[in-house]
Amino acid sequence: MTAPHEKLADSLDALQAAASGGVVRASALSRTHRERLLRNGFLQKVVKGWLITTNPTDADGSSTAWYAAYWAFVAKYLQERFANDYCLSPEASVLRHVESGTVPRQIVVITISGSNQVVQLPFTTSLLLHRSVDGLPEPRVQRDNLWLMDLPAALCKVSPALFQSFPDEAEIALRMTGGAAAVLPWLLTEGAVAAAGRLSGAYGFLGENTSRNRIIQAMSAAGFAVRPANPFNREAPALPSGDRPRSPHAARVTALWNRMRRDVIALFPEPPGLPSDASDYLAKVDERYASDAYNSLSIEGYQVSPSLIARVREGMWDPSRSPADLRTRDALAARGYFQAFGAVKDSVASILSGAPAGDTVERDHTSWFQEMFAPPVQAGILPAALLAGYRSTPVFLRGSRHVPAPPSALLDCMEAFFASLKAEEHPAVRAVLGHFVFVYVHPYPDGNGRIGRFLMNALLASGGYPWTVIRLARRQPYMDALESASVDGDIRPFTLFLREEMEASLDAA
Repeated sequence: MTAPHEKLADSLDALQAAASGGVVRASALSRTHRERLLRNGFLQKVVKGWLITTNPTDADGSSTAWYAAYWAFVAKYLQERFANDYCLSPEASVLRHVESGTVPRQIVVITISGSNQVVQLPFTTSLLLHRSVDGLPEPRVQRDNLWLMDLPAALCKVSPALFQSFPDEAEIALRMTGGAAAVLPWLLTEGAVAAAGRLSGAYGFLGENTSRNRIIQAMSAAGFAVRPANPFNREAPALPSGDRPRSPHAARVTALWNRMRRDVIALFPEPPGLPSDASDYLAKVDERYASDAYNSLSIEGYQVSPSLIARVREGMWDPSRSPADLRTRDALAARGYFQAFGAVKDSVASILSGAPAGDTVERDHTSWFQEMFAPPVQAGILPAALLAGYRSTPVFLRGSRHVPAPPSALLDCMEAFFASLKAEEHPAVRAVLGHFVFVYVHPYPDGNGRIGRFLMNALLASGGYPWTVIRLARRQPYMDALESASVDGDIRPFTLFLREEMEASLDAA
């Protein structure tokens, strides 16, 4: 008789052959395999006939697998149902062209067959299928196995709501097109006066006056009177005029920084200034080590007790003599945190002595990461290649609709991050956005939260703010505030959260 584990192994073999991008057509698996894999947590139903692969260690109700497979599912589902006879709406097309990092609640899909329909998907996402009697929009392009409107045409077709609901993405898209030369063929062919007024107004707001004037002049020459109307509902552009983004991901980093900094300055306390006694400041940092290590590691799911932290700090943790210490994941994490904390403290000392904060953390953050993961690498639990640097695979955040930049965009994103950080004059902005934008990009394969909190504290020191512990008891408000900043573009909850945690750290001192 075949043992249960052998049957499960057979089903997993079948799943590996059937899955593509985490998406499985139900008909590609036998009923026996499907039921066994569903029962053991390796599959999750999406809609009738469609499933996605899941990790059985994920908590029940976790959205991670769905958000990871979302775009692959949409592409395969639409291809299976409509072949090539569909196109994403102008708004959805723009957001895909600029590689928006947020899984949308709903996508509008234009079709020429079937009927108008809402396809309900997991975690309150959906597809709105809209049958067009006028055929599919043209020109279309295929990207990531999805049919989209060409970007210039999509920008001409979008409603004003896009510029108000997704201003960063709209600005990036306009700068990516190359200006008036890209949109004028469509505007002139269609005689699109309203769109011409909207786009000329948008380019004028962005400081692209050459494009603004070319649209007005060309439309006028064709007999169309255009009145520019700025569709953006914001005081200033988020990106510098004249720059054509190399990467939409890097442009988004710069846009977030430039747009969010005003809210941080308005909500965070004024900086006390560099302390007159650096040694006293560093002594207080030492005093907070135990609390910082316990809370920061616990936030990431490590079971780290105060006694374990004390053993590590006092040199009582010895993997060379104790097999138990060598095997303990939590002890390795605690040791790595201790080593990284020491490296961060050295960076703080440099900042307190007058070294530029942005240059210091740019130089040192990789050494913090290496110190943090040296113990598990040396124990043979993690591969040495982990210490090489930024991740080489995609990453999906548990329970978040935010999808960090792909590996191919990381160098551009981090270059944009450090450029913004080094140009920033306000210490509160450096600290708050230094933490947020770093975890938004999520450059490392692991440890991003811990490094982000180290960055925050090193940059707080640049303004004389105290070392701040983010408490395990407030993990959920912390995650909610990060999600609000990442998905809704609202940094205010995160700024207020860090202010409260800083004040709590002062009270506990």
